[in-house]
Amino acid sequence: MGSVLPPRVYNVTKFLDDHPGGDDVLLSSTGKDASDDFEDVGHSNSARAMLEDLYVGDIGPATVPASQVQHTPLEQPENNQNKTSSNFMIKMLQFLLPLVILGIAVGVRLYNTKST
Repeated sequence: MGSVLPPRVYNVTKFLDDHPGGDDVLLSSTGKDASDDFEDVGHSNSARAMLEDLYVGDIGPATVPASQVQHTPLEQPENNQNKTSSNFMIKMLQFLLPLVILGIAVGVRLYNTKST
């Protein structure tokens, strides 16, 4: 089993404007391990060489907080109920609106035929 290298930290701020994929690609990886994203793109050897100039340091056990709790917002039951009623209303409108339009068209047709 080979040794696992610690995650490396890069400051890509000065490269944001020049990145061929745009700055959004770099900004979306801010504050996270972007190793897989970097490897999936298939960067050239020159791009890999640029990393050395952007290298800041390694993340070691001393720099990682002992416990990382991810806080996910809890979904409120009332939001879920609102979503359900919204879906119901949309389905009702999809059903009733064509019937209303058809009723109006038939009414106009009958009115026009009786007037002439």
